[in-house]
Amino acid sequence: MNAKLIFKTLFLILVLLLLVMIGMNNRSTVAFSLPPLLSKSVTQPAALMYIGFFAVGLLSGVILASGTGGKKSGGNKSSSSPK
Repeated sequence: MNAKLIFKTLFLILVLLLLVMIGMNNRSTVAFSLPPLLSKSVTQPAALMYIGFFAVGLLSGVILASGTGGKKSGGNKSSSSPK
């Protein structure tokens, strides 16, 4: 296996462990307001808000890091056919 893949997997496991610990220890509710988009403030447990913001950030990072999906050119192929 690739060392880079192992490091990324361990890092993701540690981040998820941190999310679980936050969820277990932050049970109080917080109010979130965003006047241009939300007419009323949203009241949810702090851990749920944190996980939601983490998910939005992770999704944004994945979208920004993903490629365009176009094919790479394999080089110049001359179309010289024998005469």
